[in-house]
Amino acid sequence: MLRKNRPAFAIGEELSGTAKGHDVKLYLDGERPYLPILRRPPYPESLETRKEIEKHINELMDMDVIRKIGHNEIVEITTPVLITWMMESLGCAEI
Repeated sequence: MLRKNRPAFAIGEELSGTAKGHDVKLYLDGERPYLPILRRPPYPESLETRKEIEKHINELMDMDVIRKIGHNEIVEITTPVLITWMMESLGCAEI
């Protein structure tokens, strides 16, 4: 899916990808340097989740969808890592 829709992602100097017909306005209410509490993950991850996040991050880096950013590098936008588990993998019945 990511490879098929690659033009929708920001590439090079383009800040918001090349998707046409969609405007997104982002407002940041914090000033640099950000408070330490804003730099922490909102929830502690389990070992299983950390391994999955690392695996997915590596896959996305290999596909050139994301890249590592240096601690002093100024960028226009960064996004959080989101991971969801399939209900079946948690042993939950489908609703």
